[in-house]
Amino acid sequence: MSRKGDLLYFGHMFDMVRKIQERTKDLTREEFDKDEDVRIVLPHLVQVIGEAARHVSEERRAAHPEIPWQEVIGMRHKIVHDYMDIREAVLWDTVSRDIPLLAAQLAKFVPVDPPE
Repeated sequence: MSRKGDLLYFGHMFDMVRKIQERTKDLTREEFDKDEDVRIVLPHLVQVIGEAARHVSEERRAAHPEIPWQEVIGMRHKIVHDYMDIREAVLWDTVSRDIPLLAAQLAKFVPVDPPE
């Protein structure tokens, strides 16, 4: 994969991370548990992040070990192949704890437009 192609996937991952952050900003665990729409949308966004990560070249992944590639891709596999057994506690931990870290890591590679 070319550098340009890898950057496209980094950008796609970052876009999905931002969407997750928009939907979970100021969201409590109790609100998450009560909001079926959020619980339906978030697995899809996490899945898309994992799918984009799968397409980043091996060379680029190796160059950026600070990104937990196997965990990101593994979460995608779990959602796609074991969708009946998605644990909401794991999903909540992912979006509340892991996504902010991933956002910070991806921001190093993706030009970020300032909010308008």
